[in-house]
Amino acid sequence: MLENPRSPRVRAVAKLSKRSARVETGLFLLEGPQAVREALRYVPGAIVELYATPTAWERHADIRQLVAEHEVPFDYVTEDVLDAMADTVTPQGLIAVARQTPTAVKDIFAASPRLIAICEEVRDPGNLGTIIRAADAAGADAVVLTGRTVDPYNPKVVRSTTGSLFHLPISVGGDLADVVSRAHAAGLQVLAADVGGGDLLSARADNTLVKPTAWLFGNEARGLEADARGLADQALKLPIYGQAESLNLATAASVCLYESAFAQRAEH
Repeated sequence: MLENPRSPRVRAVAKLSKRSARVETGLFLLEGPQAVREALRYVPGAIVELYATPTAWERHADIRQLVAEHEVPFDYVTEDVLDAMADTVTPQGLIAVARQTPTAVKDIFAASPRLIAICEEVRDPGNLGTIIRAADAAGADAVVLTGRTVDPYNPKVVRSTTGSLFHLPISVGGDLADVVSRAHAAGLQVLAADVGGGDLLSARADNTLVKPTAWLFGNEARGLEADARGLADQALKLPIYGQAESLNLATAASVCLYESAFAQRAEH
């Protein structure tokens, strides 16, 4: 059992809450039973090591079974050690260290996707995590991150995805113009979600949303820059029927992705 919160091993795990350490090592943190469980189910080979308090280990029989099945390295830790490793204030007894497994953007478009999300300059970890989760729920084929979008392996992003990070391909660090070009070459239209765009209901009525689509989402505060918006085939906005000033980015993205999912599934 690891008992010293100041040991080099514990400190190395704790450093993964910082981007510099994640870039240097290619590793990231998974906290809590949900994230650990989904990683064990979908990418068990990516898990480098797993740490658990005895209480948490006894509580999660399904995780014990998956760890044994995939022969994942495991150690008991004290509550103090887990607290020192964790990014959260109240960790839930389980932490894993995993390898980052991004997908090359060329491989995403080579797979003939019908629905993807492109995130350009999305900076809030909670928003990005929720968009990844919504894309997963809507049956999207991938999420592509461009520009200075927040690191998908940021602990807050990982928690916000509630495991969806491991369910669909995620591409990072792409150039938006290159990604849009690849989307067009793969037969996808690119629709920008933008407050200055046309009415989403009209696009629904004329069957625009039935086509294979890459939705383009911009920064929370500024939206899409003019040059980024100009790369899209069309810009669309969600109507606001009440008195709300605007919609949260992740909420708007969820609606857009589901509108396309509904239209495509009704057609096919």
